[in-house]
Amino acid sequence: MGTLAFVVPAATGVRSLDLATVAAVAPFVAVAAVAVSAVDQGSSWFDLFARPGDYEDGKLYGLAAFALAAAGLALLAVRFGLPVPVFVGVVVLVAYGNLGQRLAYTVRTDEFVATAGFVVVGFVAAVAGQTVGTRIQTAVGATAADPLAVPTVLFLAASGAFVAALLRSVLFERDDPLVMLTVGLLLWLFFELDPSVTAQRVVVALAVTVLLGYLSYALDTASLPGMLTGVLLSFLTIVLGGFGWFAMLITFFGLGGLSTKFRYDEKLDRGIAEENEGARGSGNVLANSIVALFAVVAAEASPSHIAVDPTLFFYAFAGAVAAAMTDTFSSEFGGLYDNPRLITTLERVEPGTDGGVTWQGVAAGLVGAALIAGIAGLLQHVGPLGGGVILLCGLVGMTVDSLLGATVEGSVVGNQGVNMLATLAAALAGTGLVVAVGLV
Repeated sequence: MGTLAFVVPAATGVRSLDLATVAAVAPFVAVAAVAVSAVDQGSSWFDLFARPGDYEDGKLYGLAAFALAAAGLALLAVRFGLPVPVFVGVVVLVAYGNLGQRLAYTVRTDEFVATAGFVVVGFVAAVAGQTVGTRIQTAVGATAADPLAVPTVLFLAASGAFVAALLRSVLFERDDPLVMLTVGLLLWLFFELDPSVTAQRVVVALAVTVLLGYLSYALDTASLPGMLTGVLLSFLTIVLGGFGWFAMLITFFGLGGLSTKFRYDEKLDRGIAEENEGARGSGNVLANSIVALFAVVAAEASPSHIAVDPTLFFYAFAGAVAAAMTDTFSSEFGGLYDNPRLITTLERVEPGTDGGVTWQGVAAGLVGAALIAGIAGLLQHVGPLGGGVILLCGLVGMTVDSLLGATVEGSVVGNQGVNMLATLAAALAGTGLVVAVGLV
């Protein structure tokens, strides 16, 4: 089914756009029609293609949905500008990545190993798919057959493999069509950004983030989805931002993860410990990092696509990371001390109460923000004024987190929503402060 994607670059050689569209989409629609109408349960063909849920329905709905999702992407590729090689890469990534996962399961029944099989085989398939797709377009004389640069091919393949693996880890197996559509649209966005990346940076980013991801999983500082989220964010930060940006992010991931392990049994007794023995899940990682990720992508898009000075997005990124670090340190260390006070009324509350703060927690939070500011000063040369802005962003984020915790957490938003809003407030504070003090 995945290999059928190579029909689409061949169809782009047809001079009539309408005929090219039919030639590209029709094979997938035909497969979907056959899957739901002509293959009966109990036949060898049904057993070959059936997903677990298909046995309950008696129809190959899984195959039909996959084919229709591919048909939708094919339509976008032929008529609406999705690069055809990117389309091919996405379809074969999901299809062959699934094969890689199945093969890994035959070696060892471990989720980490199986996911590694998906990522490795999916990445190789995506590289091959983009390359072969381009060559097919060139062979048939398609007008939009400009070859993708090698760094772009590697970047899109790696990004797609990580995103697909992450989505598959939090969704059901039958949701592969949704995974394919999401990855296709995301890689289309990345392609349009036209990032100025080098093959060396992509390879180094892959090596560094995969190693750190394995360590975080092995040390139980993150669950499998949490590890994949961290790997994806780290990879994009290195490639699109740079190693200075990554140093701030990995400091939060590393020290933040280890802080949850600090005196964990005591936190457990006090009822303030993170679930899953301190291993942070994808929701927690995303809540603390989604604003920073947006800032990285926006910085890459500016000023060519967004008429904004990229310096603003750097301080938004640094401010969001400082806020996440500050909040994590203040809660993980401050929660070990007695007599916290509610930030809104200053009355004494039980440890672990939302919105409760201790002076020790505030001090620990400021140390966390100072670490991020120091890294920015050392590697990004922001200077004392810039470092002060980042430090203040951390304080803003910590304060907003506590205020929201004391007022709306639990009734209006959950803990992860509060974390995201706190990092957003810090990012906005960072952009406003650098304008106010004249850093841009």
